[in-house]
Amino acid sequence: MAYQLPHLTWLRAFEAAARHSTFTGAATELNRTQSAVSHQVRSLEGELGFKLFERLPHGLRLTDMGRDYLPAVRKAFTDLAVSTAGLFGTIGARPVTVRAPVSYAALVLAPRLTQFAAAHPGIDIRLCSAVWADALTGEDIDVEIRLGSGHWPGFGEVLLCKETALPVCAPAFLKAHGPIREIADFLEKPLIHIIGFEDLWVRLFQAEGLSPGLVKRGFKVDTSLAAIELAAAGQGCAMLLKSFCDSASVGKRLVAPLKLEVPVEESHYLLIADKDENLRPEVIIFREWMMQNLRADQPLPSSENLAPKADRAPARA
Repeated sequence: MAYQLPHLTWLRAFEAAARHSTFTGAATELNRTQSAVSHQVRSLEGELGFKLFERLPHGLRLTDMGRDYLPAVRKAFTDLAVSTAGLFGTIGARPVTVRAPVSYAALVLAPRLTQFAAAHPGIDIRLCSAVWADALTGEDIDVEIRLGSGHWPGFGEVLLCKETALPVCAPAFLKAHGPIREIADFLEKPLIHIIGFEDLWVRLFQAEGLSPGLVKRGFKVDTSLAAIELAAAGQGCAMLLKSFCDSASVGKRLVAPLKLEVPVEESHYLLIADKDENLRPEVIIFREWMMQNLRADQPLPSSENLAPKADRAPARA
């Protein structure tokens, strides 16, 4: 099949000029002279038989036909770039920088990166925890994952995992402190509290008509990773997000003594800036991989040790 297409260089000049709204800006990007880019766009307009730009004293403005044509041109370039990067990698490209909460990065994302690397060996990933957020500007971040309510000004969000939480402990803890057969038994055990999620224990007890004031004193930590290590060491019971419990490293060390899950108001989201344009193809590939492999409707495989979802009504958030 013979494709009736304008010259690729003309299309590149048109797309770049549309983004910069000047031939000068497009010329700088394409390493061409301003007159060469202007000539290429005129050649494209001559080929198509339509004006694509209005030439203004201080820039360019797309015509109606130019606005209609631009999305198709951009999509064609994006599809070609993504396919090329996905199959062959991008020579000399900088890594895709991903910022995520530290526990999500360590327990959910990092174990899955081997799958991405196997499918896309030519794309390097730079994974940064949100602990270092102040060291990176928005322009340094290619992919952002946040835990929250799902409303951030200037961003669209893709739900990665609708979170629930469940109480867990080490098998050795149950041997040392006695079994847990009902929620009231937690009141008699030392509990581990994660800053920002302290109310999960309170909600659990209040839903059962129990007084949180009877809780034994325990540890308070600022990350789920610290809570996991304390729980694994037999220092108490921790309320962990289900997505963290599904991690093989957690499931081999901790058990859920009761078949219950507590709803959590916050969830993990993939953020997409409202003004995201001209994303590097490797960034697009990684985002699409995340949405295919970490979406709420694609849960991580559950550990054999952790209790399955409750067959009783869960506590209300």
